[in-house]
Amino acid sequence: MNLATRALIVLAALSGVLGVGLSAAAAHITGGNLTTAAQFLLFHAPALLALAALAATGSLHPLLGPIAGYILVMGLILFCGDLSRRAFADTPLFPRAAPTGGILLIIGWIIVGIAALVPGRS
Repeated sequence: MNLATRALIVLAALSGVLGVGLSAAAAHITGGNLTTAAQFLLFHAPALLALAALAATGSLHPLLGPIAGYILVMGLILFCGDLSRRAFADTPLFPRAAPTGGILLIIGWIIVGIAALVPGRS
């Protein structure tokens, strides 16, 4: 994979990191709601598909790429699950579930960027 492609993947990962961080800040400022959970799921669905495609083509490290994807999924479950449960049942999933999910999402995006930079076995 050439440098330009690696750079685009890293920039996409940076966009994911910043998007999660700013969305979390906005959710705390506005109180968070079901719309935020829905948007996170909808935004990450194509990202996970792209991540799978990048991993399948060898554009990402063969171990780090899938790990990043599963960390993103765990983050979505916690973050969106907590916001959804709060919206429907007026109770959290468990204490600190949403921030834990947000942190996992940020970590997942960081690993996506690293997976583009770390060469896999040839």
